[in-house]
Amino acid sequence: MNTTTAGMVFVATLAVALIATYRPLGDYMARVYTSTHHSRVERALYRVGGIDPDADQTWGTYLRSVLAFSGVSVLFLYLFLRVQHWHLFGHPYAVPQMSAHQSFNTAASFVTNTNWQSYSGESALGYVVQMAGLAVQNFLSAAVGMAVVIALVRGFARHRTDRLGNFWVDLTRTCLRILLPITALAAVVLVAGGAVQNFHGYRPVTGLAGGSQSLPGGPVASQEVIKELGTNGGGFFNANSAHPFENPTVWTNWLEIYLILAIGFSLPRTFGRLVGDKRQGLAIVAVMGLLIVGSAVLAETGQAVHHGTVPVAVGAATEGTETRLGVPDSAAFATATTMTSTGAVDSAHDSYTSLGGAVTLLDMMFGEIAPGGTGSGLYGILVLAVLSVFVAGLMVGRTPEYLGKKIAGREVKLASLYLLTTPTLVLVGTALAMALPGERAAMANAGPHGLSEVLYAFTSAANNNGSAFAGLAVNTAWYNTALGVVMLLGRLLPMIFVLGLAGSLARQRAVPASAGTLPTHRLQFVGLLTGVTLIVVALTYFPALALGPLAEGLH
Repeated sequence: MNTTTAGMVFVATLAVALIATYRPLGDYMARVYTSTHHSRVERALYRVGGIDPDADQTWGTYLRSVLAFSGVSVLFLYLFLRVQHWHLFGHPYAVPQMSAHQSFNTAASFVTNTNWQSYSGESALGYVVQMAGLAVQNFLSAAVGMAVVIALVRGFARHRTDRLGNFWVDLTRTCLRILLPITALAAVVLVAGGAVQNFHGYRPVTGLAGGSQSLPGGPVASQEVIKELGTNGGGFFNANSAHPFENPTVWTNWLEIYLILAIGFSLPRTFGRLVGDKRQGLAIVAVMGLLIVGSAVLAETGQAVHHGTVPVAVGAATEGTETRLGVPDSAAFATATTMTSTGAVDSAHDSYTSLGGAVTLLDMMFGEIAPGGTGSGLYGILVLAVLSVFVAGLMVGRTPEYLGKKIAGREVKLASLYLLTTPTLVLVGTALAMALPGERAAMANAGPHGLSEVLYAFTSAANNNGSAFAGLAVNTAWYNTALGVVMLLGRLLPMIFVLGLAGSLARQRAVPASAGTLPTHRLQFVGLLTGVTLIVVALTYFPALALGPLAEGLH
């Protein structure tokens, strides 16, 4: 089987698995969020936290809970990183103290589900911080995103109320009933595939040629699963999923991509169940499917349609690609990780062709909605759906409606603020970095590629992705601070607008459908939503892309 055919089989089987997962996982998550039963473990946690699990919160209370929890999480992780060198058992449990600005960047990164890393995991972090700090936030940050989208869905489903559910209950159930069981099962499978799971430090080994080297160990497999399932992306090792201890074989590579996409592609089914119309979920997942298929085709083409003597000779642009995984599978991984907020990598995006690298940038600029991060992808595309019905209403001169709710001035303002937040952070951050001589000096490359590296960094931070182009020295006080602030604003500001939108929708009464109501479950709406998404991104980012990867690709 040649490489192209193998790549097609790889992607096709992945699509079949996701389609098969859509209904059972989506239905299961709907039952989790509508159940009135609290398990014994959950009740014990509620008692410890002084939480009334049967209390419904207003959108303002829900938001304050999200912000308070995120603030405490950043502070806790920051302090944890600052004292990691105090551990009694020494290396690999204790390592040299991390600087204040890098600790802030790392804490902001993992709490916001970004997992941007300006350090090498195997040398900069001890096992205790990896497990009790970073891995815990991998669960919690993913659960926060899912809690927020469920609150938004309740806003569509409920009428004449100011209540959106209970954040603490949604957070707890997401962790205990969804993320933990899948992680435990998939970790066993990953260990069977050859991923490392132990508490060993560096071990001296002798190679086949007689040379000696040190190999690291660590609790890798368990953290690898939640990094993918929760669309987090932070690697235990600096090489991330290109490291054979994290991602040993082609089939574990397939499994990791599946884990990245499974929840995101199943949540539209949950959405359809909760609003009482499964067709709405199918329309949303159809848009997600169109966007990710288009991205995958462009990424594969960008790596296959290449120029230069070496790429032509070997049949593909193999630079930066892990040989045991191959170009098609690596491009599929790159598409999955940038179309979600995962940011994990099994190849070097900076070494992709200029047009292949542009695709990874564009994926993040779409707002990572196909299927996007756990929760954040669905609430992102639902905000675009609100904007789409507003545009359709303008075209026919009617008050727009979506799922029986009128989309009036307040809803449009909140949706617009949501959509403007990330581009503002990306473009202002990139402009500042390029304007400051000291920060320009951090660029290893000049010209369009150097701009692409800076643009990629701020796009990744603002969209809470976490992947990066190489060649940019970001472990500086300015970059660690600037990117940390962008991550926090890129995560929390959209959540504020989403929960405000949810509260506004929940207060409305149901509007009966009429002959002039736009059907939002048909192909017509799928095309409209896809078109609005493409146009909004193209108009916002095209000038920056033209100066960076497009200029480089056409050079």
